Amino acid sequence: MAHIVIMGAGLGGMPAAYELRALLPPEHQVTVVNPSDTFQFTPSNPWVAVGWRERSVVTLPIAPMLERKGIRFVASGASSIDPAANRVTLENGQSLEYDYLVITTGPKLSFDEVPGAGPHGGHTHSICTVGHAEMFWAEYQKFLEAPGPIVVGAMPGASCFGPAYEFAFILDADLRRRKLRHKVPMTYVTAEPYIGHLGLGGVGDSKSMLESELRGHDIKWITSARTTKVEPGTLFTTQLDDQGKVVKEHEVPFKLAMMLPAFKGVDAVAGVADLCNPRGFVLIDEHQRSRKYRNIFSAGVCVAIPPVEATPVPSGAPKTGYMIETMVTAIAHNIADELAGRPATAKGTWNAICLADMGDTGAAFVALPQIPPRNVNWFKKGKWVHYAKIAFEKYFMRKMKTGNSDPIYEKYVLKALGIVRLADRG
Repeated sequence: MAHIVIMGAGLGGMPAAYELRALLPPEHQVTVVNPSDTFQFTPSNPWVAVGWRERSVVTLPIAPMLERKGIRFVASGASSIDPAANRVTLENGQSLEYDYLVITTGPKLSFDEVPGAGPHGGHTHSICTVGHAEMFWAEYQKFLEAPGPIVVGAMPGASCFGPAYEFAFILDADLRRRKLRHKVPMTYVTAEPYIGHLGLGGVGDSKSMLESELRGHDIKWITSARTTKVEPGTLFTTQLDDQGKVVKEHEVPFKLAMMLPAFKGVDAVAGVADLCNPRGFVLIDEHQRSRKYRNIFSAGVCVAIPPVEATPVPSGAPKTGYMIETMVTAIAHNIADELAGRPATAKGTWNAICLADMGDTGAAFVALPQIPPRNVNWFKKGKWVHYAKIAFEKYFMRKMKTGNSDPIYEKYVLKALGIVRLADRG
C-alpha cells in the first residue's frame, strides 16, 4: 500500500486528490493537508470584495467532501518536509509518512517586499484570499459614504495580473451602478512594461484592447512601475523606461488601494534543500516531478516557471487554471503509472487560457503555448465572457461538491472558446 500526501487544498490540491482517488486502487491511501478547513474558489474573490458574492457562495467545507470519496483530510499547515525520511511534519505536531508527496500549496503572499503594503498592518488591500476580499468589502462600504481616489494594480515581482485588471473594471462597474463613479479618480499601477502584457508578453491585441478599455472607463495608468513604499493615502512608485532608467517618480494619492503582491514559495517548501529556486518555487521536470527528489511532485502557483521575457521591473509568468489542471492530471497519471510498474510519461502544459470578468462584460485570452512563438495567440472581449465566468464558478463549485475528476478546461472551456473563434471567422 502506498500513501500519497497532498499539501494544499485549493484549485490544484482538491482536483489532484479527486483524480488520484479515481485512478488508484482502494488499497492506496490519499491524505490532504491544508491550513484551513475550507476550500476557497479564488477566482470569485474580486466579486466578494465589492459585495457581489458572500463567503458562503465561494467556499466549501473540505472534510466532508473528501471523506465521501475515501480521502483523509488533516486541517493543519506543514511546518517542515524531510525528504530523506519521506516525512511531513505539521504545525499541529503531527507527522505523516509518505510514499509520494504532491505539493500544491499555492504561494506565500510577499507583502513585506514593499514597506507599508498589505492588509495586515499595511495600507493596501489584496484579493488573494476570501478573507482579504472581505476586508476590502468592509472598508469599501465605509468608502462609499465618502468616496475618493482608488489605486489598483500589481507590485514589482507580481505574476498574476489578470485579477488586477478584473478588479479595476469590476470596481468601475460597481461605482457606476451606484452613480458614484464621477467622485472616484482611478489609477492602475503595474509592474508590467505595458498595458496588456499580463506577464505573457501580450496576447493577441491585448495591449491596444486593454488600453482602449482603460481609456473608455477613465482609468489612468502607470506601467513599468517599481513601487517602493506605501504610506497612509500615498503610493510611491518609480516609473522606468525600456532600458530600466528612471522616467518619473510618482506619488499616487488614494483613499482605497488594492495592489496584488509578489509571490514566494511557502516556508515549509522553500526550506527544503535543492527542492526550490531562490524564491521558494519548486523546480520540476516535464513530468511535474522534483528534479532532486523523485517521489515529490508539484503543480500550480508554487512551481518554478521562468518569466516569458526580461522586463524593466521584474514580473513573473502567471499559472492559469488550464495550466494547473493539466499539471494535476499529469501528476495523477504519473503516480498511478509508477505504482502499476509503468514509467511516468504524462506531461502538463504551459498553455494559458483565462476568462477575465470586467463587471458587465469580459475578456478571454488564449496563448498556446504560453511562451512565444505561439500556435494560438488570441484575445477577445464580449459580454459572453462575463456570463462564462459565472457559469465556470458554478460548475467548478459543483465539481468540488461532487468530487468529479473530469478536466473542466479540456472538456468544456477549450471547446467553447473554439466555437467562439469559429464564429469570429464567420
